[in-house]
Amino acid sequence: MARVLVINPGSTSTKVAVFDDDKEVAQENITHSNEELARFSKTADQAPYRLKAIKDFLSRHSVPEESIECVVGRGGPVKPIPAGTYNVNGAMLADLVEAKRADHPSNLGGIIADMIRKERSIPAYIVDPVSVDEFEDFVRVAGFPECERASLGHALNIRAVSRRAAAELGIPFEKANFIVVHMGGGISVAPVQGGRIADYNNANEGGPMQPERSGGLPLASLVELCFTGKYTENDIKVMTTKKGGLYAYLGTNDVLGILEKIKNGDMETQLVFEAMLYQIAQEIGGMATSLKGKIDAIILTGSIAYSEYVVSRIREYTGYIAKVMAYGGQMEMEALAQGGLRVLRGAEKAKEY
Repeated sequence: MARVLVINPGSTSTKVAVFDDDKEVAQENITHSNEELARFSKTADQAPYRLKAIKDFLSRHSVPEESIECVVGRGGPVKPIPAGTYNVNGAMLADLVEAKRADHPSNLGGIIADMIRKERSIPAYIVDPVSVDEFEDFVRVAGFPECERASLGHALNIRAVSRRAAAELGIPFEKANFIVVHMGGGISVAPVQGGRIADYNNANEGGPMQPERSGGLPLASLVELCFTGKYTENDIKVMTTKKGGLYAYLGTNDVLGILEKIKNGDMETQLVFEAMLYQIAQEIGGMATSLKGKIDAIILTGSIAYSEYVVSRIREYTGYIAKVMAYGGQMEMEALAQGGLRVLRGAEKAKEY
């Protein structure tokens, strides 16, 4: 039996779980108040504070620290790298501590894992960070030399549900072709070809309208908006990545509440929500060309995929392309544990950053 500790830091919480092989034996979502976190000037400075909370979690669940055989942290926005499980090494740790690409809470996953590695002399890994990049070069070309398309999305969950669907369909993961739609606060649509994420809409920059992100916008209108003098550069970024999409039209990003309004006959809400579903379906159709129509299934995942209404509407639009499968929620903790277990079992070799 292999025992794995999994750490998934968020902005005001740290999800922690212990797995004995494939079985989760303890888990908690440890919350941190804004007052507690305000003491730290940089996200990386929170690491000792959060590590103590993790050790308290282990104590509460009677899990001896010495019983942990490896620790896996959520991968932050590191440099673009191929998918896989990575050793937390000095170069990675330096990038995470310096927040070289973004000062994001997920950077703490690798930082805390490394602290435990040094204390316990056990392996420390990250798995499929958001910056997984396996694009072919021509996919990066956007239409203007100064504006290159970037590979950025929900790689961890996308690859995890692809593995699960491949197993259920009896297809080797390395030979399966899927279009995966991760639907949460952001929406990532990705063609997955033999385990490789071949393309992305990049939720911050394009694709369908989303609960709080605008997705792709009419270019001329956006340029005009930027030069009205009403908004700063930061205002535009906030409007398109945090206060766009459903939030901009309806004043909320609460999809459950929106679905309830639709159920009660709110036509304006239904029109805006239907537009989002239509745009998701359009993105699926576009990504189908990346796989040249050879698609084993369309996979819907993330919190919005719990909705039978959403799944049925997207199936109406796209069911002619391929079978539509739905896995509501996220498999992040399981995916992180499985990444560590594959290395411990010798099924995969840990990569170096």
